[in-house]
Amino acid sequence: MFSQAEIESLRKAGKILAACLKHCAAAVKPGMTTKELDKIAEEFIVSHNGARPAFKGYRNYRYTLCTSVNDECVHGLPSIRALKDGDIIAIDSGVIVDDLYTDACVSVGVGKIDAKTQQFLDVTKQTLEMACDLVAPGVHIGDLSACIQKNVEMHGYSCVRSLTGHGLGKTLHQFPDIPNTGEKGTGPVLPVGTLIAIEPITAMGKGGIRDGNDGWTILTADGSFSAHFEHTVLVTSEGREIIA
Repeated sequence: MFSQAEIESLRKAGKILAACLKHCAAAVKPGMTTKELDKIAEEFIVSHNGARPAFKGYRNYRYTLCTSVNDECVHGLPSIRALKDGDIIAIDSGVIVDDLYTDACVSVGVGKIDAKTQQFLDVTKQTLEMACDLVAPGVHIGDLSACIQKNVEMHGYSCVRSLTGHGLGKTLHQFPDIPNTGEKGTGPVLPVGTLIAIEPITAMGKGGIRDGNDGWTILTADGSFSAHFEHTVLVTSEGREIIA
């Protein structure tokens, strides 16, 4: 459970994070580097009094964003790599206020992307919203997982099964895990006061993964595009509140 003061701090962090991701998404264009995007994000976050990047320094991570491009599922490192027309990029970040953590992600196209790729992004985003709508006290985590899996697979895509959402708040990653596949009525029940990051991570292909050569990046094994959307959600007595 969080105190009312802590909830206000989470709301502040979430508002900054949501605005940061919107700011970064609007800045994405062909020719810019992911390192430039990372700088934009860091400058935006620290311009807000009391806010700091949640990822930078976490397990020795050096950046404010994870910038996963095309077949990169998660943890893509900002670099001098230039974005190209037709790429997609997942912009993942977190904000800390008063030692409380938020985490969120959006995926966007670079320049003009084809209709099939746009549909893939739209379905993944829709899936996140559907899962968030289910959050309420007494709901099983498996209910969220089953919702995610069903919607993704009915559109012909795959969930990246080995990557999950998670609890957060006092730390960036804590109990419980929120798998992207599962069965209704299974797993822990969500009590009031739980803070979770729900994050469908999907692939246009089969959903298998491989490790990159940098110790961080995880990519699709078949080279297919991956998408990632994420909200931080608080379980409330009335249902839920989207924090970020």
